Amino acid sequence: MENKMKDGKKTNSMCFTKKTSCVRRRYKEFAWLRQRLQDNAVLISLPEIPPKITFLSTSNAKVLEQRRQGLQEFLEKVLQSNILLSDSRLHLFLQTQLCTTEIEACVSGLTDYTVSDAVHRHATSSQRFPVEEV
Repeated sequence: MENKMKDGKKTNSMCFTKKTSCVRRRYKEFAWLRQRLQDNAVLISLPEIPPKITFLSTSNAKVLEQRRQGLQEFLEKVLQSNILLSDSRLHLFLQTQLCTTEIEACVSGLTDYTVSDAVHRHATSSQRFPVEEV
């Protein structure tokens, strides 16, 4: 399942480089983000994401819309936490098209670009970045 806001999501938060973002993310990427945020902020109770639905039929628009809304609510709650807003993974998740492997490589310093570089480059290009092998 992919989740995409039709016109992008806007922010006036000074925490974000780009003021409008529109990215496609799969359910498993939301699950990954929630786990990484929880790993880095162990004292915070993160909101849940909607449960994974096995054998989901893409023809069931109501179920898909409910799950999309649940993922949107998850993000809205996450964005209310100043501690979570400091996590680079969240910024890359929301403001770039990088996959989770590329996000991890970037925040771990295994790329030739910084988090800021990735966000700025994404603003002008949808090009993927190479990951350096260790």
